[in-house]
Amino acid sequence: MNDHAEILKAILDGYTLNVRGIHGVFHWARVLENGLEIAKVTGADAEVTALFAMFHDSRRLNESRDHKHGLRGGDFARSLRDNLVHLDDDRFELLYEACQKHTDGQTSGNPTVLACWDADRLDLGRVGIMPEPHRLCTDAGRNLLEWANQRAVNGYKPTEVLRAWGMSKAHA
Repeated sequence: MNDHAEILKAILDGYTLNVRGIHGVFHWARVLENGLEIAKVTGADAEVTALFAMFHDSRRLNESRDHKHGLRGGDFARSLRDNLVHLDDDRFELLYEACQKHTDGQTSGNPTVLACWDADRLDLGRVGIMPEPHRLCTDAGRNLLEWANQRAVNGYKPTEVLRAWGMSKAHA
């Protein structure tokens, strides 16, 4: 069983950007909720999707172009395997692939990886980009487009997720 609050502590220990920034915890929490909604419909692995939400931007070096941030996020998840991240090899490889390639624009592949990518893309409204339906990977993601985009544009803060992650009011 993965302890998401402990994983978040480990992530934040080395996080160099503003925790409230455009690639920070509010984004991760919305990606988690987006991904879990997609997983309900597609059968994607909810735990891999949840871990993706936490790791995919966890090792960014800046808030703009950072082409290797997904790879670094996947590598960081790998560094926590058997200590904080508990997935068998096949499930871990899905997490790693989702992190590594989440900005490549692909739209086909394993359903869990696709759920991860859609979950992230659905939050583009936070930076003024309306996600394009044809760039989403799943019908479930396309069906969530308006709901997720409104949350992103409005800077919705998923307080239940933040609370489950052990985020204090000082961080949120």
